[in-house]
Amino acid sequence: MKKGEEAMEILEAFDLTGTLRGAAALAGCDHKTVARLVAAREAAGGGLPERARSRPLVDPFAEKIDELVDRSRGQIRADKAHGILVAMGYEGSYRTTRRAVAEAKRRWRNKHGRRTRPWIPQPGLWLQWDYGDGPEVAGTRAVLFCAWLAWSRFRVVVPLRDKTLPSVVIGLDRTLRMVGSVPTYALTDNEKTVTVEHVCGIAVRNATIVEVSRYYGLTIATCEPADPQSKGGSEATVRVAKADLVPTDHNLREQYPDWQALERACQEFMADVNTRPHRATRKAPVFLLEQEREHMHRLPRLPHTLCFGQTRKVDRQATVSVGEAIYSVPHTLIGEQVWVRADAEQLVVVHVNDAQGPREVARHLLTTPGRPSINDQHYPPRPAGALERKPRARNGEERAFLQIGEGAERWLKRAAAQGTSRIRRKMAEAVDLAKLHGSGPVNDALERCASYGRFADGDLASILAHQQTAP
Repeated sequence: MKKGEEAMEILEAFDLTGTLRGAAALAGCDHKTVARLVAAREAAGGGLPERARSRPLVDPFAEKIDELVDRSRGQIRADKAHGILVAMGYEGSYRTTRRAVAEAKRRWRNKHGRRTRPWIPQPGLWLQWDYGDGPEVAGTRAVLFCAWLAWSRFRVVVPLRDKTLPSVVIGLDRTLRMVGSVPTYALTDNEKTVTVEHVCGIAVRNATIVEVSRYYGLTIATCEPADPQSKGGSEATVRVAKADLVPTDHNLREQYPDWQALERACQEFMADVNTRPHRATRKAPVFLLEQEREHMHRLPRLPHTLCFGQTRKVDRQATVSVGEAIYSVPHTLIGEQVWVRADAEQLVVVHVNDAQGPREVARHLLTTPGRPSINDQHYPPRPAGALERKPRARNGEERAFLQIGEGAERWLKRAAAQGTSRIRRKMAEAVDLAKLHGSGPVNDALERCASYGRFADGDLASILAHQQTAP
């Protein structure tokens, strides 16, 4: 129990009993302690005086500590200050120094700390976006494009392959299409995709992002460098998204097998955070978004495609030709138009959907003519070839035989490959034996027959009898 709480209990005991010794017996202390606290309360006019903590070893260096804190603008570490004080003859402990430095920092922040008034956002005015380190999918570290509408608190998370300018345009367009309209301003960091340099403290915009912003009717602004407080909403969105989407020991989320799984997880995350009441507004962001759309302007029907590269049409084999080299794309895009561009040593394929916006659909290492780059995941499962045929029942007798188990399938394939005669009669014999002895033993016997090439008359019954009599 703290000393202040203990003193208040002693005074409560005195008020209850009215005597020093009675209060001491009730509170479990000496009656002289009760007398001292009662006298101090009367001298303070009804309350307990706050005792100033005395640190005789560090008090002579208080001015030096205040000087160090002021020079470092409240950033100096206690261990660095302790080293300076020791060199000046300080003999106290590091623990005492740490407490003194913490108090000096608190006083400095109260005097020089940043003071801001609450921000009351205007509907339809501000959109903020930032980036977060996403999970690793198929050997590639994803990037989470996290956006946030300031008035409705509507959050959007779009997974990207990287933070190049075309990917940023994809994330921005998909965000605006999920919102359904375009706000007036968009605030973000000073990435090279947005700001190429600063001149006299003024940000010089990337010419391509200026064209994108003009196309959407969106003014892109950047915050002050190293000033996360100016875009706290998007920072919070990144923190919440990473805590939920990136697999850790805290959320027990499994690794993502493919990119589609990450896309589904982002959709589930947005459905969760946008449909529950926000702490500040006490309303679900999805309902406030309907009201905010009335203050935003219309979104262009087609996405901006200036930085996506060149157009190609997907042929019937789900491939595109770039520089006479063949690259595969998902088979669902056959007959569609896609955009291709070379990014370092990779070819990036983007498909534009009027409803969902642009989406990166494929990446390949650049290749040369005559050496096509084909990804098997872009195609549906292949039908069984000549060496991969699987037995399929066409009548009741065949179905009864195949239901015995995998040993029956293997026996049939091996027997047919060796030209065994009277296969149907031997299959019927196996079905009869399965009715007498059960499918399990007959399936094992058929497996052994297939392994050792025993397909003659009576071989199955002989092996089955040996299985039942062998130890």
